[in-house]
Amino acid sequence: MFSGSQNEINPSSAVTIMVSSLVTIDKTSAPSNVTPLCFSINSPPFRHNHTIASAYFSAVFSSLGLSSNLFALVVLAKTFHHTKSRSRSSFLLFLGGLVFTDFMGLLVTGSIVVSFHITHFNWRQLDPHCHFCNFMGMSMVFYGLCPLLLGAAMAVERFVGINRPFARSTAMSNSRACSTVAMVWVTAGCISLLPLAGLGSYHLQIPGSWCFLNISSRPLDMTFSLIFSLVGLLSLAMSFLLNTVSVVTLLRVCCGQGSAQRRRDYEVEMMVQLILIMTIASVCWCPLLVFIAQTVLSGSELDGHHLLLWLRFATGNQVLDPWVYILFRRAILKRMAPKMDWSRGSIVSLYPTISTSLRKLTRASLGGTIERLDHIRLNPDKARQEDMPLHVLDANVASSSI
Repeated sequence: MFSGSQNEINPSSAVTIMVSSLVTIDKTSAPSNVTPLCFSINSPPFRHNHTIASAYFSAVFSSLGLSSNLFALVVLAKTFHHTKSRSRSSFLLFLGGLVFTDFMGLLVTGSIVVSFHITHFNWRQLDPHCHFCNFMGMSMVFYGLCPLLLGAAMAVERFVGINRPFARSTAMSNSRACSTVAMVWVTAGCISLLPLAGLGSYHLQIPGSWCFLNISSRPLDMTFSLIFSLVGLLSLAMSFLLNTVSVVTLLRVCCGQGSAQRRRDYEVEMMVQLILIMTIASVCWCPLLVFIAQTVLSGSELDGHHLLLWLRFATGNQVLDPWVYILFRRAILKRMAPKMDWSRGSIVSLYPTISTSLRKLTRASLGGTIERLDHIRLNPDKARQEDMPLHVLDANVASSSI
């Protein structure tokens, strides 16, 4: 009787245990009820139909950008193969890194966007853990910052090449240029990985075809948004400052006395290309970067239409960059300015005072050597006696006297 009372089960307790066990099983085996972070603000399906986000616009835009960058890469490779100037070869490496980055950016992000418009896949069903959305958000940040950082690196290289030519000739080489491009990629990659470390987050954006950083006034999201905006704006400001100084120096030299003998076609070509790259990057990226910074600092609600509009402006940079080199090469510049003296000059010829000093220094250091060589050529026997050691010369004199 005692044992039977112990094994007796209360019906209400059994129901409670069964419900709690079902809830536990549901929590562990059905995580789909929990909204992933990347879909917490915007969740598919969307009913927005923007013209700038249509399938036709995205396909034409991506195809034009990919073909332009591919053509520019071929032209750059041929030019680099035939160039003999070390300063120009390093600049071509920077330019090649920029065009290659733009090509890969369009290939990665464009293929995702075009695939969405063709298949109309559901992000939440395809990517329940936000891995794919995080990848696209990282790609958008990485391929967005790389052109801006590379533009700043190219501005530094040209500034040193024009204003500190001798320091640049010993410091910058092709391997150093490749290392700088790799360092820019690593820097942009580290910034794009910050949301995975907890600083900021990537979210699906309207109309559901792309993912980007979450532009909000939340502390972590605001910090990452400001990092992205400030890095881009500081890169543009540095490019503008250094390029302005370089252009002023180049114009001062080319328009000074003896400018007809001191114009350098390659420096003009590189500076024209660099100024156009800076101008295109500023026009394309400043609206988006300022828009992001203004939105998070003011705490206002994100305007999805303006975000799409400024994003199209920014991605236009990847399409226009290759045409800078395609259209503004030395051969094209010759046709545009046929009256300009395009004769090649050395880097030292830009600076007449430095050139004169080097000429005097060269004469002073090599003058004795040249005179000595002429003396040896005219009087070989006498020169041989002058070069003999003193004890050998004395022995020869003694033997001849005997």
